[in-house]
Formats: sequence, structure tokens, C-alpha cells
Amino acid sequence: MSILEFSNLKYSYDGKQGVLKGISGQMELGKMYAILGPSGCGKTTLLSLLGGLDSPTNGNILFDGKDISQTGLADHRKNHVSFIFQAYNLIDYLTPMENVALTSKLPPLPILERLGLTKEEAKRNVLKLSGGQQQRVAIARALASEAPVILADEPTGNLDEDTAQDITEILKESAHKMNKCVVVVTHSSELAKQADVVFHLKRGQLQING
Repeated sequence: MSILEFSNLKYSYDGKQGVLKGISGQMELGKMYAILGPSGCGKTTLLSLLGGLDSPTNGNILFDGKDISQTGLADHRKNHVSFIFQAYNLIDYLTPMENVALTSKLPPLPILERLGLTKEEAKRNVLKLSGGQQQRVAIARALASEAPVILADEPTGNLDEDTAQDITEILKESAHKMNKCVVVVTHSSELAKQADVVFHLKRGQLQING
């Protein structure tokens, strides 16, 4: 059964040209989904709608069979989804351990170490870490959350090839071993090849492969 379902989703800015033109799809636990498409096609918009950061112009989004607009977008953001933003969105005056501790009751060090940070690095201010390390902290924060859905916006966009592959493996593991629903917006065809299902967005329409 799908954990996230969207039907006839439409979205337009200021009532003008539609970014999304009545798209439908569903997502399950235990799978990784990639959303591919050219710049400006609505990939990040779709991710924002699925995460309850914005409301569609038309259509419905269901989490576990319930409409998120009726159960409340704030409740959906707090309990159902965790985000990995392209800009990391870490609290910059805190350490990695403190950032992760904000989203989870679990001890933060084991998950940070699993993602390749040393004990030393986990105690540094996040601004003293490289971009790749900061991205790992952002992912650790999402994984430590109890939310069943991870929504990631270009999680490998700013990373070198080896680090990008490491991050892709971690996201796959989150889906296949931790039974989360992982949804990734990406320009990377390499990452998309490793997803269980690929959504192609083009001119506001959706094509599903998988």
C-alpha cells in the first residue's frame, strides 16, 4: 500500500502558467524514487507539495490514506516527513551532534559515524566542515528522524563523484534496510539509475518508469 499518494495535482504561480498540470502518482515504503526533469519543470515544487511546505492549486495529497490538507500541513511536516535541502539548512552555530539531536531522541554520534564523520568532526562547529561533510550532517538529521518519508532536493548536487556515490548508497540503504520512502529530486542520471522508480517531469506532465 502506498504511504504517499497524489492525484490530479496542479500548481501555478499567481494563477498564470501551470507548473504542474494535473499529475498523479504514488509512493511506497521501502523504495527510493527519483524525480528527473529539466530546470524549471516543477521538480522542487512537487517535493515542496509532498512535504506540506506549500499547497497545490488543485488536487489532493494523501499520507497513509488521509488528506494532508485536512489533517494539517504542520502536523505532516512535523511527524511524517524529513527534508534534506540542497542548501543543507543546518543551524550554523551548532555542532553536527547538536543539529542531529534536534530531530531525534537517538544518540547522534553513531549515525554521524555511520555517515563517515569522525568523533572529532561531530563535535566541531558545522561551518568548519566541508560541503560534503555538511551534506552528511543534513542526511544524518533526516535519517535520525522517526518520519517515514525522506524528501531530498538535489542531495548530491554540490558533491564530488565519490562522495555523491556514498550519499546515494546511504539513501538506498535508508529505503531498502530502514524501510523509509525516499524521494530524491536530482539532475543526476547516475543517481536516477539506482532508484527503484523514476518520475520524469516535463512541461507539467509526469511519466513514471519502474
